[in-house]
Amino acid sequence: MSDGNDHATGTAPPPPSEEGPQPTTTRARILRATLHVIATEGIGAVTNRRIAAEAGVALGSLTYHFPSQTALLRASLLDHVEGEVARIRAIADRLRATEPTPEQAAAAVEQLLESDPNKPGEVAELELHLEASRDPELQEASARCFAAYEDFAAAVLEVLAVPDAETHARTVVALLTGLTIRRLGTGAQDAHGTAEALMTIVRGAQAG
Repeated sequence: MSDGNDHATGTAPPPPSEEGPQPTTTRARILRATLHVIATEGIGAVTNRRIAAEAGVALGSLTYHFPSQTALLRASLLDHVEGEVARIRAIADRLRATEPTPEQAAAAVEQLLESDPNKPGEVAELELHLEASRDPELQEASARCFAAYEDFAAAVLEVLAVPDAETHARTVVALLTGLTIRRLGTGAQDAHGTAEALMTIVRGAQAG
């Protein structure tokens, strides 16, 4: 990170316990602060001092958990996507229980995107994927994120009896990523058109 010698100050805290329920940990606060800074100010604003101040932690504590900027960015990306996949999977499980038609599933995805409470997280995730194109050390984390989304998309397509679901899952994720960029870049407040676009893919796959 830009404050390369910050880890020399202060005493490193003991490692967090692996047992019992975990409250909001120092690590979690740092990751949340990192996503917020990336979303509002860009990756260039990520420094030890900036993140420590945003998270309300000591510099030594930050560098104890994340000894390098790459480690911090990688963990931020994976932590965000893990939460997103869990959130979407819970909604999908409820959807599957109703045995939806393709139209109902597509409409539910559109509604899900419109009700996303974590817009800053979306911006930060896109920033991190772009940073991975310049930093090979982040590319594995980026690939794992897309793989998680594709696994989820494939599961939904299988429920809808779409053949070769894994292949078409990539197309679905690419579509949703592109529509997300368009929505965020234009300041649109809704995901209008997402359901129609998804149905185009589903109908084409079923016909094929």
